[in-house]
Amino acid sequence: MASQSFKPTLKMASAARRGLRLRVKFDRGGTRVGVDRAHQLAERRELSEADVKSMRSFFARHAIDRDTKTHEWNSDSDPSAGFIAWLLWGGDAGKTWADRKAKKLES
Repeated sequence: MASQSFKPTLKMASAARRGLRLRVKFDRGGTRVGVDRAHQLAERRELSEADVKSMRSFFARHAIDRDTKTHEWNSDSDPSAGFIAWLLWGGDAGKTWADRKAKKLES
């Protein structure tokens, strides 16, 4: 059986680049791991099975961040730290992709 490709999509790369820009501009959001992941996604480097599982886990833990009371979700003028971190991991496109790939790995 041919191994799966885990190459990030263009939408994931775009979200990661947006997250990196916002993180620099507002000096918040994400960890070193998140920044490293964003560079990996922005450059569309092939991910490992472990990366896919890590991404799925990140999104599962951080979905709650959408309920922010400070700053805004999906804002370029006052983004929340959680939104920036979400983008660093590929944004909504990354979550959909990681969920789909992880389900295939489990089957």
